[in-house]
Amino acid sequence: MSPVRTAPATLAADDGARRAAYLDEVLQLLYPAPCEAGGTVGDTVAEYLIVPDARRPRLLVPVGSRRIAAAAVRRYAEPQTRLGRFKRDAIVAALRTGVSTVLLRDRVRITSRTGAPRTIEAYLREVLGTDVIVSVHIGPARPHRKPVLQLLTPAGTTLGFAKLGTGPVTRRLVRAETAALTALAHVGLRHLTVPRVLHAGQWHGHQVLVQQALPSWRPRAPLVEPRLVAAMHEVALSCGVTRGWLTTSRYWAELRDRLAALAAHPEGRRLDAVAQAVQARAGGTRLRFGAWHGDWAPGNMACLADDLLVWGWERFTPDVPLGFDVLHHDLHRRLSSTPDAAVAAGLTLGAAPELLAPFDVEPAAATLTGLLYLVDVATRHVTDGPADAGPRWSTLGGWLLPILTRRVEAL
Repeated sequence: MSPVRTAPATLAADDGARRAAYLDEVLQLLYPAPCEAGGTVGDTVAEYLIVPDARRPRLLVPVGSRRIAAAAVRRYAEPQTRLGRFKRDAIVAALRTGVSTVLLRDRVRITSRTGAPRTIEAYLREVLGTDVIVSVHIGPARPHRKPVLQLLTPAGTTLGFAKLGTGPVTRRLVRAETAALTALAHVGLRHLTVPRVLHAGQWHGHQVLVQQALPSWRPRAPLVEPRLVAAMHEVALSCGVTRGWLTTSRYWAELRDRLAALAAHPEGRRLDAVAQAVQARAGGTRLRFGAWHGDWAPGNMACLADDLLVWGWERFTPDVPLGFDVLHHDLHRRLSSTPDAAVAAGLTLGAAPELLAPFDVEPAAATLTGLLYLVDVATRHVTDGPADAGPRWSTLGGWLLPILTRRVEAL
């Protein structure tokens, strides 16, 4: 059975409504009382243009400097489609020329009646020791959504990006990314570049990570498979490699613990049944274990002529079956062009022997590694809240679990 698909217009309207609600939530987090978003009385603390508009907010751009506003849009993220790049460039041009007053009419003003409050800008200026101007990303509805801020200098240079962990899941993820980037800074990676940690701390009970801005806005180069595989292989070996039977491995023990925590969830119980079947049929398979990025999808990287930039390290994990990253990247590449998620997952599983060959994974272990990868990411989505994880992942029982069951039975 294929996952339930919703009309694009309906999905877009629903996403817009969720982003609009999240905009209010983010502003309350970044500008707590006595600040007031949309206020008309008191001193102005901050003012933003809402891009593209208040019904579909994606980015808050600081008002006051055309150069800074244009840089905030130009350097935030590289759109994945030609149409997206065209729209981004049109907004940048409008901001640079001043036409934005016609095209971008929605804005929000934050005021305070009690002088200079302790805002996020004040905190960041203090801990970084320099003046920063903030631009705010309003992400899609996700259980792990968190405020992400682009930090710009008065000259319009992007200094870095700040992430705020505001709930149990996002605080854990921000702490995990801080630990991952700190560890990777000492590895001496040659085939890719990861951000440096500029600051880690807490503000108003929120976990804060400020990381270096990688120059993802530089001209892109075609991504060739050998470069990608070399980078993934380097990450896989970054914490060392071990070899052993699946069911006596640290990875298997931790996966079973994660599944045990989902015993009250229907899909968690079905995933656990799949894991038990894997143990019965292939538990004695010898595997190699190393690290993986955890979310090495096309949107978390940029290929330049002289470098491969990779960010989004909050899911970095050691001691997983070697090759998870290449499977993850392949699945997300297929999902971007295949409307049926079940077909995409089946194609990735079928390609596992070829994908994993550069990681010295034997053909007999390749299908098992592919199945373990799917069980792992499915467990993640159930743990983090599948109902808000996007239309493809919110219906695991309808497409992924039947695939896993069939493929495990064929082991």
